[in-house]
Amino acid sequence: MEAIQVLYEDNHLLAVNKPAGWLVQGDETGDEPLSNWAKAYIKSRYNKPGDVFLGVVHRIDRPVSGVVVMARTSKALERMNRLFQERKIQKTYWAICAQRPEPFSGHLAHYIAKDTAKNVAKAYDRLSRRVTDAKLGELDYELLAEIDGRCLLGVYPLTGRPHQIRVQLAKINCPIVGDVKYGFPQPLHDGSIALHCLSLSFEHPVLKTPITISADPPRSHVWRPFLHLR
Repeated sequence: MEAIQVLYEDNHLLAVNKPAGWLVQGDETGDEPLSNWAKAYIKSRYNKPGDVFLGVVHRIDRPVSGVVVMARTSKALERMNRLFQERKIQKTYWAICAQRPEPFSGHLAHYIAKDTAKNVAKAYDRLSRRVTDAKLGELDYELLAEIDGRCLLGVYPLTGRPHQIRVQLAKINCPIVGDVKYGFPQPLHDGSIALHCLSLSFEHPVLKTPITISADPPRSHVWRPFLHLR
């Protein structure tokens, strides 16, 4: 597993490039989450006694890499939560698929429901009596490059539903490379999927200045052909 890279830090926020394989928050597996690593990092770097406050603002899935922002104060946490709720965070992801999307760019809107017991989401074109708990998920996408039969998509989520990008791309017959849960035929050797949170842009919750936090994709064989596009 790649090392965790700190991308940005000040008195209010800490942002890192999460390697695929890390949980953002703890779950029933008992594996150490990114939030624990971040607390230990802050405690050591700033020689803080006692417990360290760290608020998880958002999550990306375990097999996904990229930008994760955490709050170092309760004020920053409350304000960042509000920015996400009000959709004032501009999110950019890269995804590698084996199929070319048709059309090459577009807007996707599906109703997404998650089966928590199976940890899998389903995307529906419309609500029905059979599906009543689904929530609208929307994203924009564009084809950025095609190399050796693999397609690089820029994906711009407008909402933050569970497994949203994964299930919506699968819905248009473009499952993400390595994502066997959503229809790709074989896994990647390290258990990751070719989905990366490339950047988050927003107004700093305390300083009120515009900020963009970016993270380079992994340097694995899957991503290597596309790294020159950064």
